[in-house]
Amino acid sequence: MQDDALITRARAWLAEDPDPETREELAKLIDAGALDELADRFSGTLQFGTAGLRGELGAGPMRMNRSVVIRAAAGLAAYLRAQGRAGGLVVIGYDARYKSADFARDTAAVMTGAGLRAAVLPRPLPTPVLAFAIRHLGAVAGVEVTASHNPPRDNGYKVYLGDGSQIVPPADADIAAQIDAVAALADVPRPEDGWETLGDEVLHAYLARTDAVLAPGSPRTARTVYTPMHGVGKDTLLAAFARAGFPEPVVVAEQAEPDPEFPTVAFPNPEEPGAMDLSFATARREEPDLVIANDPDADRCAVAVKDGGDWRMLRGDEVGALLAAHLVKRGVTGTFAESIVSSSLLGRIAEAAGLAYEETLTGFKWIARVDGLRYGYEEALGYCVDPEGVRDKDGITAALLVTELASELKEQGRTLLDLLDDLAVEHGVHATDQLSVRVDDLSLIAAAMRRLREEPPTVLAGLPVTLAEDLTKGTASLPPTDGLRYTLDGARVIVRPSGTEPKLKCYLEAVVPVTSGDLSGARAKAAELLAGLKRDLAVAAGI
Repeated sequence: MQDDALITRARAWLAEDPDPETREELAKLIDAGALDELADRFSGTLQFGTAGLRGELGAGPMRMNRSVVIRAAAGLAAYLRAQGRAGGLVVIGYDARYKSADFARDTAAVMTGAGLRAAVLPRPLPTPVLAFAIRHLGAVAGVEVTASHNPPRDNGYKVYLGDGSQIVPPADADIAAQIDAVAALADVPRPEDGWETLGDEVLHAYLARTDAVLAPGSPRTARTVYTPMHGVGKDTLLAAFARAGFPEPVVVAEQAEPDPEFPTVAFPNPEEPGAMDLSFATARREEPDLVIANDPDADRCAVAVKDGGDWRMLRGDEVGALLAAHLVKRGVTGTFAESIVSSSLLGRIAEAAGLAYEETLTGFKWIARVDGLRYGYEEALGYCVDPEGVRDKDGITAALLVTELASELKEQGRTLLDLLDDLAVEHGVHATDQLSVRVDDLSLIAAAMRRLREEPPTVLAGLPVTLAEDLTKGTASLPPTDGLRYTLDGARVIVRPSGTEPKLKCYLEAVVPVTSGDLSGARAKAAELLAGLKRDLAVAAGI
């Protein structure tokens, strides 16, 4: 873009920006002639996709701001009207990040101005409460303003349709087209009132539903340390635990209250190095049976256990298998489902129990749509244990269910680690790991994917690649997606760009049978295979 055209476009954006903060920010950039920064902000438009919108807060079309959100809301409203949903209810939730309340209010105003009914949750609440509210209230759509576990300067906009699931193609492209058709912001009606602010009735209905994930009369004795990681999960989780009759969790004091700065963590994601340090310090003092963590919008659940002399976080795949085994023991029926990047152990558990099993593309927008779903999970700490109530991942009900399991094992003098040992002996060691590369330049991700497509590896960790699949072409059971899958004898590798962060993500799994009861030997061999997969894949991808 030429300098004059860039300044002209920035001034046009400034003229219609409704937010004094971003107007001041943009005016300073224009006055300073900060052309590189302006070019970055005006190089395109933040793209609306199956994750909705997510990006850094700031002025301009490549940032999250009120102008971008108003256009997104107008596009969603136009889509709903075109689908014959005029007059329908749209429920709006939001987290405690910067600008979340503003974005929720703008969305309610746009929906009201477009002839839809809008209802906003009463305060910052977990994303699962919004997902529940859509079906509970019979809404035609829902919006959650959240950036989940992204850095503090980010925010996002997640869209659900009336079935309570996140949008999938072609709805995302249809909504994006309606957003692109929005002309001037002045043409988008935004009344000052006319929408409803909900009371606590929806939250109470959600909490009543959480009881259903537990078995009547089950043990409720496990003691927990809990962190909401500066997010919105605390009050809802504590209320759910109190209703269930569990001991009150000890909350990590430094991370107890919502804080959009997330001051104690580099990234507010339990999977990130150091994010659980304060939880472990609290656990060393309190000596609980397990540690529970939610991410900031409480749709994910992390679990840590004492292993030897100290605490360690279980991998998402380990928790996924534990919850599956717990549900199987309870005699549930229905389909177990997971995304392709999650451990194949779930399929083994389902098969042994005579239950249906499905793999989907990455994301709960796909898992939640599996016919007859009873339980679904994804390795990134997401678990759906009550699909009739919440058709999305839910860190509150997952926390309840894993604490029930820990309580049952405690009564037997056993732990979650003992059950993991049982599963490994029965089904083989399923060891998983990730090679994840965060970049500043997105072209590096494209280059790595291109290199792997042009020169696919034939051997990884000394194992021949028996099947190399380019998932952009789809498979017999999966629609197309930007990813690569390599199948080996006793291992599996999937490579894909992240849909929500500037990362290339490689998911590794090694499967080693346990022979002659030698569990430690099988685990050692699996760890060796994972290290080899990670090393060889990094070379093949040039990362």
